[in-house]
Amino acid sequence: MDTIPTYALYGEHEDDPNTEWIHGETIQFRSRLHDYVIAPHRHERLFQVLHLTGGEADFVLDGQRHRLVAPSIVTLPPMVVHGYTFTPDVEGTVLTFFAPRLDAMLAAAAEVAPTFGLVQVIPLVVGSSEAGMVAEHVAAIAGELASRHPGRLGAIEAHLALLLIRLHRLHGEARETAPDAKDRALRHLMRFRQLVDEEFRSHKPVDAYAHRLGLTATHLNRLCREHLGETALGIIHSRLALEARRYLTFTSLSAKEVALALAFEDPAYFTRFFKRRTGLTPTEFRALRNG
Repeated sequence: MDTIPTYALYGEHEDDPNTEWIHGETIQFRSRLHDYVIAPHRHERLFQVLHLTGGEADFVLDGQRHRLVAPSIVTLPPMVVHGYTFTPDVEGTVLTFFAPRLDAMLAAAAEVAPTFGLVQVIPLVVGSSEAGMVAEHVAAIAGELASRHPGRLGAIEAHLALLLIRLHRLHGEARETAPDAKDRALRHLMRFRQLVDEEFRSHKPVDAYAHRLGLTATHLNRLCREHLGETALGIIHSRLALEARRYLTFTSLSAKEVALALAFEDPAYFTRFFKRRTGLTPTEFRALRNG
C-alpha cells in the first residue's frame, strides 16, 4: 500500500471524466482549505506550474526543504513527491495539465521539453522584464480559462507553450556541468515511465525494462522506491489499473472484454488484480462511477 498519496488535484483521488486537459486556480483557493499546508503527495499523470506572486512558502521536494520567495515559479513533472507550507498572505496561480500534452505542445521546440522532465525552481526578479512576461502569460491563461470565448483552448495552449519556452530560456538552454546522481536517477525514472506507457499491455517483467535502461532490476527498484514510493512492478501495475479504469469508465466493454484488451489471459485473475489495486471489482467500480 502506498504511504505517499497520489492525487488528481490535491485532496482529489479520482479523475473527473468531464475535466478539460488543463485546470487553473489561485494558490489561495486550495491552500486555505488546508490551513495553508499542502502535505507531501504526488500526481500520477499531471504536470504542474506554480507561479508565486506574493507571500512565501516552504517547499518540500523528495523530503528536502526549500524556501520559495515571491516572485518565483516551480514546474513539477508527474510522480514527484512534493508539498508546500504557504504563508497566509500567499498569492499566485497553479496550472495543472495532463503531462502527455507537453510533448505535443512543444513539438516545434523539441529541445525545450527535456528541461521539464525534472523539477525546475526559478526565482524571478521583482520588476524585471522576465517576471513581467511570465506574469502576462499566466494571467492570459487564467483569463482564457475563466472565459468561454471561441478558440479559448487554442489560445491557452499557445500561451502555455510560450510560457514554457520562456522558462526554459531562464533556466539556461545548455548546462555545462554534468548532471548529478539525482538528475540521472530522475531521468532514468522518466524514461522508465515512458517505456511503461508504451508497453504496459505486454506485461513485461521488471528485468526487461531495467535492461532497456542499462540498469539492474535491483537498481531500478531502489530508484522507484526512493523517488516514487513504489516498486517498479507497482508502477507497471498502476499503469495497467489506470487503463482498466479508463475502459470501465469510458466504454461499454464487459470486464472480460477489458481483461482481453489489456492482454490478461484469465479474466478471473484480472478481477483479482483490479480489486487489489482499487479495492473494488470491475463491476463494482463501474457501478460506482455510473451511480
